[in-house]
Parts: sequence; C-alpha cells; structure tokens
Amino acid sequence: MGTMTPLPAGYRTVEVPQSRHRDLLVLDTWAFPSTVTDDQLEALPMSLTWDRARGVETDEGELVAVHGSYPYQQFPVPGARTAVSGLTWVGVHPAHRRRGLLSSMIDDHFTRSLDRGEAVSALFAAEPAIYGRFGYGLAASDLRMKIPRGAALRDVPGADGLRVRLERLDPDRHGPLMQAVHGRVDRPGWVTRHTPEQLAAYVSDPEYWRDGAESMRIAVVSAADETALGYALFRRKSSWQDAGPRGIVNVREAVAQDAATARALWGVLLDLDLMATVETWLLALDDPLWFLLVDPRAAQPRISDNLWIRLLDVPTALAARRYSAPVDVVLEVTDERLPANAGRWRLVGGADGAKVTRADASVDLSIDVRELGSAYLGGVSLAALAGAGLVTEHAPGALRQAAVAFGWPVLPVCSWIW
Repeated sequence: MGTMTPLPAGYRTVEVPQSRHRDLLVLDTWAFPSTVTDDQLEALPMSLTWDRARGVETDEGELVAVHGSYPYQQFPVPGARTAVSGLTWVGVHPAHRRRGLLSSMIDDHFTRSLDRGEAVSALFAAEPAIYGRFGYGLAASDLRMKIPRGAALRDVPGADGLRVRLERLDPDRHGPLMQAVHGRVDRPGWVTRHTPEQLAAYVSDPEYWRDGAESMRIAVVSAADETALGYALFRRKSSWQDAGPRGIVNVREAVAQDAATARALWGVLLDLDLMATVETWLLALDDPLWFLLVDPRAAQPRISDNLWIRLLDVPTALAARRYSAPVDVVLEVTDERLPANAGRWRLVGGADGAKVTRADASVDLSIDVRELGSAYLGGVSLAALAGAGLVTEHAPGALRQAAVAFGWPVLPVCSWIW
C-alpha cells in the first residue's frame, strides 16, 4: 500500500453517486471553463460508471474536487491485454486549489485500483506537468497533421477494389460496427470504448459542440462481401474566401485494419469537394497515412503527448506484457509514492511471457517508476531515457538488452481521448 495524503480540516472524501450528477458537472465547468450550460451538459450521455466516481466535499456538503476511472479489463499492452484503471474526470474547484486535494485523490485512486487488481493506471493529461510527480510517465505520443486537399498518396495494391461509403453518423446503426472494427486493431494503448456509457458519450453530437461545422459523418470502408474493414469519423466546415472555397475536414478518428483499407479511406477523405484542408489527430507515429503521403512535409506534422502510464504494482504489470527479445535483468526501482514497488526486481521474459521476482543480486539498471511507465507500452526506448540521464546502467550490455526487449514493432497510441 502507498502513502495516503490526509485531507486538511474541513474536507472529506466521498462517493459521487448518480444523484449528484449536476454537482459533478458544475464542478467540472469550474475546473474546465465551458460555454455549454449546465442544463445542456446534464442532457448529454455520461461516460462514467457511477460506482467509480469519487470526490472531496467540504463539511458543508459542497463538492469541490472529483475524479473517476474507467474499467479497462482488456487494455492492449505489448503482446497481451491486462486490467488498467483509466483515470479521468480529475478536477479541483479553483477556490480550493493548493490544499492537497489532488494528492489525496490520486492516492485514493491508487488504493482503489490496486484493491480491484488493476496493476496499471493510464490517463490523458490536461496539463502534462502535473502527473509526473505522481509517477506517471509519457508512454505514447500521437501525430497530428493539416493536409492540403488533394495531397498525393502512394498506391497500395487492393485499395481500388474496396468500397467507401459516406453517411451521417447513426449511433444505433454505426456503434456496433465501430466497436467491432476498432476492436480488431492490435496496437498497445489502442483501447476500445469499454462500456456502453463510454460509447454513447463518444458518439454524442450536440450542435453546440460543432463550432459551426456539420453534424458528424462516417466513412466506412468495406470489402466486396460488405465486411467493414475500416472507418473514419469526420465533419466538414465550410469557409468561403475571395480565392474560393477553403473548407476544413476535421477527422476525429480513423481506423484501418490494413494498408489497402487505409489507402482507400484517406483517398476519399483527402478529396472532398469545397474543402482545402484535412485536419487529423491522434494518429500513431507509425500510422500508414504518414508513409503514404508523397509530400509529408506539406502535411505540417505535429507531435503531441498521448497516453501517460503509471505502474501501480510493478511485478504484476511487468509480468502482464510480452517482450520482443529474451531479457534477464535486475532493475533497481524507486517509487516515492508506492514504496511496495521500490527495490530490486529480477525480470526474466520473452515472447511467451515473463516472471518478475524480488532479487538480491547486483543491479543491472536503476530506474524510477515514472520512466518504467514511459517504457511500458514499447514506444519509448530505455536507451533514449538513459541518454537523457533518466536510466542508469550498472552492468555493461544490460541497457541494450533491456531496451531491445521492452521495445515493440508497433508503436502505441490511443485513438480517442477519454
């Protein structure tokens, strides 16, 4: 068990039941300013499952801080799937900041996650500087682009034989299709909306969220037998200037199970009439689109942080994933917040599994739990972290062996923000 930050006098930790839905939303708009009214927000589908919503209230009963988590029981990690607690809805009222409320909630989240057998926590960070001090490491980055309409793509055999249909998004009709196609992708971090509440919230499309653009559309790529192979959620926004139409296509999510599907999908999205730019986000750094572009520089690529990972139970988490090469290494782990993780661990693993045990042997690598989280999904190299002075090698050759083993041939990403 880890340390528990005590709340100051006048505050207490509470469950947040569904009956306090509006209290949660009012607090959330204090933490994250919004032009949407409380009534509008309350009418939207709620992504949380209420049994995992927690908060802090004053002695007078005012809810002033909140956090929740999603129950990802099949979260993709290198070569396997494991239970992950997806931290979300974290917010503190601005009048109650700098009093330790966030620290207390993070400790509460760690304790409850461990009690449920969730050895890993993951999140998207509104402010990246916050979570490193709690042991979260940046484990996945994503690629965002602004691609000129008509950008040339390289040819892919089989793409011409696929059908792409464009339709208005219908949650009842397209929701199951999206779940099935998204779930077939094998990529670390690529978690599919896990609960009905998450899917309903994700496909919700109120007019006041569109910023003048059209309602959500979906492009579906199908084989000759009508089997869905990929899809993209997108919307267009018209813009007329002296030089002519300069509309923007915003692609919210793109999913393709192979190269031909990706080529067919992007071939349509990059050639919509009256548009000038196609904006993409949350693509993996090795997404096929990047390599299909004849002129990638014109796409104005930008990299942003994606998933942050925190190992709550180091031996269980490391044993849950697979490794790209045989590895036998003793890690000296530091963890100020969860002392049970600290100390020496021997990791013996490979493509078929891994075993992690306490060790009294000499240390091969020294690493903090934050950097271990960064390397966990296989997208951040231990060698790169060592180059930044964040991992220390004690035995010659240990860093190279571990870096190769922890790496993964498919880079991690999550295609949607929870």
